[in-house]
Amino acid sequence: MGIQKWSKVAALMLGCAVVLPACTTLDAYTREEQTAHAQRSAIIGAAVGGAVGLITGDDSVERKKRALVGAGLGALAGAGVGAYMDRQEAKLRAELERTGVSVTRNGDNITLNMPGNITFATNSADLNANFYDVLNSVSMVLAEFDKTVVEVAGHTDSTGETAYNQALSERRASSVASYLGTRSVRTDRIITVGAGETHPIATNDTDVGRQANRRVELTLVPLTLES
Repeated sequence: MGIQKWSKVAALMLGCAVVLPACTTLDAYTREEQTAHAQRSAIIGAAVGGAVGLITGDDSVERKKRALVGAGLGALAGAGVGAYMDRQEAKLRAELERTGVSVTRNGDNITLNMPGNITFATNSADLNANFYDVLNSVSMVLAEFDKTVVEVAGHTDSTGETAYNQALSERRASSVASYLGTRSVRTDRIITVGAGETHPIATNDTDVGRQANRRVELTLVPLTLES
């Protein structure tokens, strides 16, 4: 894409940020909502690397929803969907205050961003022992609010071989998912995916950007069924 064309795309995305409902993100340490500048930066990052949020796609999520309902887990409907996710969001924000994990609400979905520097050692898929308490808090909320599909997605920066990064992202997602499964979260609610370096949320040209891209995201999707 040429520079002039990209400039037009970026300008359009920034314009949309003014008129479209923005997703709300709470700073992981200060508990203050992100500034408009930070939200615009996130939108530009999405334009660079693809939409932030679900990686597996709607079809996979819908199949998972139908399987859960078929297994006896009731679906949400109507105004109850938003209210249910509101309560879950509030509980997550309270539990994850000052942990380094950010909570983002996008429509009825909730995404938890777990930075790689607090979750794993470099080039490792073994969970840091000091992160267990955070995952325990997340698990407690997920177990309480069980009418959601949970996508666990691993992400890396672009340093190194693409195949290695893909495999590492898959192993990291599996590590988080497996731990959740040991903490009373039904494993049949979980979709695990490795995105490798394909969904950056920041530039890979700086240390700060690469650090932001190394993460595991949990996206919680309310259990509803399309008619």
